[in-house]
Amino acid sequence: MSAPPRKVLGRLSLPERTFVADALRTETVGGVLLLIAAVAALVWANVPALHSSYESVSHYHLGPAALGLDLSVEHWAADGLLAIFFFVAGIELKRELVAGDLKDPKAAALPVVAALCGMAVPALVYTLTNLTGGGSLAGWAVPTATDIAFALAVLAVIGTWLPSALRAFLLTLAVVDDLFAILIIAVFFTADIDFAALGGAAAGLVVFWFLLRKGVRGWYVYVPLALVIWALMYNSGVHATIAGVAMGLMLRCSTREGEKHSPGEHIEHLVRPLSAGLAVPLFALFSAGVSVSGGALGDVFRQPETLGVVLGLVLGKALGIFGGTWLTARFTRASLSDDLAWADVFAVATLAGIGFTVSLLIGELAFDGDATLTDEVKAAVLLGSLIAATVATVLLKLRNAEYRRLYEAEERDEDQSGIPDVYEEDDPAYHLRMAAIHERKAAEHRRIAELKTAERLAEVAGGAGEEDDRRA
Repeated sequence: MSAPPRKVLGRLSLPERTFVADALRTETVGGVLLLIAAVAALVWANVPALHSSYESVSHYHLGPAALGLDLSVEHWAADGLLAIFFFVAGIELKRELVAGDLKDPKAAALPVVAALCGMAVPALVYTLTNLTGGGSLAGWAVPTATDIAFALAVLAVIGTWLPSALRAFLLTLAVVDDLFAILIIAVFFTADIDFAALGGAAAGLVVFWFLLRKGVRGWYVYVPLALVIWALMYNSGVHATIAGVAMGLMLRCSTREGEKHSPGEHIEHLVRPLSAGLAVPLFALFSAGVSVSGGALGDVFRQPETLGVVLGLVLGKALGIFGGTWLTARFTRASLSDDLAWADVFAVATLAGIGFTVSLLIGELAFDGDATLTDEVKAAVLLGSLIAATVATVLLKLRNAEYRRLYEAEERDEDQSGIPDVYEEDDPAYHLRMAAIHERKAAEHRRIAELKTAERLAEVAGGAGEEDDRRA
């Protein structure tokens, strides 16, 4: 008997659904904080009375110069705090590879191809825009990244009932997106390399790996070691956030006998709030403070570099991810889940055009040394992300009633077992529980019917007696 055709974006397994719900809950809260931080940065940088203080704080230097770490506050936020963000991204990627959607090559094909197309097409759009407009090609990587926290914050604000399968697709897409963004940073934005410092960082990572394999516990061992690895990686010339990813990938994310959660999941649970609630919002606070005057926003559409970023985020991301998903389904002979339409995939692809955090970071690296163009590209990232969010909001709102129906079906728990009914349909015990519930309801309805019948007979009998009395 031939296997049934595979469904694209079908219902998640219960464990995967639970994990995705927990992860997205933290990301959504972090995304709201990210929005607040971005708005605060724009206000702080654009109010004339406050602008000078924003510049002073952003460019204030601190840190041990002897260790090559006398950095500005803005620099500490980009190279230091974002290492925490990428550490969590490394753990997420490792978990996806050993226990999530990326474990199965067939299931992994969809988010991997979609993410690759969702990075290649924006880069192509940027490149073509700048070749025809005579602009700089240095920023080709700026519109390639998706900011999952910002995207989920938009979902929280518009109150969509997006099904868990689409949310999981967006999350997995962003994890793969982060991986390729990390590779882009490591390969294309590393200039001069200090091999002694890089060797020291590599040695530190070996020690980190060895301690993990030996089961050594204690934050007081790993935190100082992580700081040393980070400092050496920074001084090597390779972007310091790579250290965070490398350490995240080394954590074990598979459970062993007697373990409820793997060490990787446990540490991610502890560190994710620090990343989403502190590291990323502070990075946004000191990176999003750019001029948003009418003239500056108008210039975004007149310069090839900034126009390429906007078009890459708004058009490139949507077309790339949607096209990659459609092609994967077409050539693997898979069909879209019966509950969804291709319009839903396009709406999520549009939402992925929100490229805030990593796009801002790549913009700083791509145009390092040109402060004016860096600020203009940052403004383009903000504007492109805003347009993508607006378009996605409209598209998702058009299908919100259908999403709500799917969400309520996923959440329904009539037997009150703590597990949604859709995950128990093949369990005989579930049907026995439901039969008992319906029998109790049927018995109650029979009792009410008998009571109402008796009351009606009594009323008829009483009325007949009164009629006989009047005739007599």
